[in-house]
Amino acid sequence: MSSMTKEELLERIFHEDYEKLKGKKLRMTRVRVPGKEVCLAHIISSSQTSIYQNLGLHIGVHEGEDHTGESIGMIRFTPWEAVVVAADVAVKSADIQISFMDRFCGSLIITGGLSQVQTAVESVVKFFDEVLDFKTCSIHRS
Repeated sequence: MSSMTKEELLERIFHEDYEKLKGKKLRMTRVRVPGKEVCLAHIISSSQTSIYQNLGLHIGVHEGEDHTGESIGMIRFTPWEAVVVAADVAVKSADIQISFMDRFCGSLIITGGLSQVQTAVESVVKFFDEVLDFKTCSIHRS
């Protein structure tokens, strides 16, 4: 978007009504209308202890298990319920673990070996693009 001021943007939106609105307080409300979108796909090649613990991925593992150093894949969806389908595609496409899934916010975090996490994330993004006709983003790796 260009460097329009709020006033210029409002003028563009409201055209002739803008003259009546000048000088008055306006209440702006943002509404998010979820579309069919994979809006984040990120792979962390090797997790550090601080990342793993801050994501809460160490909670619920068996005593003595330490998954620090595993790769982490993070994917975000709208509509949020699509995360259930994504988790199914991910576990069927690679040997990964579902570390976190939130069907109320559309977040999926998977863990495993780097090649397995890459395969799972790529499979999910491809499935949502080609089969479900979602708008998809590119996969970022770090």
